Amino acid sequence: MTGRRLRLVAGGILAIGLVSAMWIYLSAASSTGAVEYDPEESKQYLRAMELYGGKANLLAAELRRWFDGLWHGRRLAYTVGCATVLLAGAFWLGAAASEVEEPR
Repeated sequence: MTGRRLRLVAGGILAIGLVSAMWIYLSAASSTGAVEYDPEESKQYLRAMELYGGKANLLAAELRRWFDGLWHGRRLAYTVGCATVLLAGAFWLGAAASEVEEPR
């Protein structure tokens, strides 16, 4: 592909991705509702997790909860937006690299 085509692809990815992220953000339900009881947040549950798996188990569970949260609601919009910018940037850099003339 030529540099111009890669730049067009990067622009298309950027436009479609950011519009999609904006649509997800606007259509996502805000989490201002009542807070539900989460048994995984209780001190007893956290103590048992630490007793059986140590601090690493607590950190792994927290990391998993954070990662799962990236795919719901408004956080999904941020995830899509960031992925869009990274992908479009990769195509843009590919276009710049393809236009570099080789010395003779």
